[in-house]
Amino acid sequence: MPYHPPIPDPKSGPKGSGLVSALVQAEKLVQIALVLPCAAFVGWLIGDWIGERVHQPWVAAVGVAFGGASGLYYVVRLALNAVKDPDSSGKQNNNKTGSAGGPS
Repeated sequence: MPYHPPIPDPKSGPKGSGLVSALVQAEKLVQIALVLPCAAFVGWLIGDWIGERVHQPWVAAVGVAFGGASGLYYVVRLALNAVKDPDSSGKQNNNKTGSAGGPS
């Protein structure tokens, strides 16, 4: 019978040092703070470019609104993921076991 190591408990895994954990949390907060204005700026750039091409200056405002809305959507997703799983530090558990039990 083959030996299968026990499935590790994700809650009791090795924790990073306090400094590394603090830096990861700070990075998440900086990302949340920068995503919304950057998305609105990129939306404005694209909207202004399209507005110049079609000679409609109001398209830039639509680009800002679309960029802001997409940035807000992404910020809400990041915040919900941070609340749902605060200890993951951006890592996903891909430890899937469950062999068919066939001969090897």
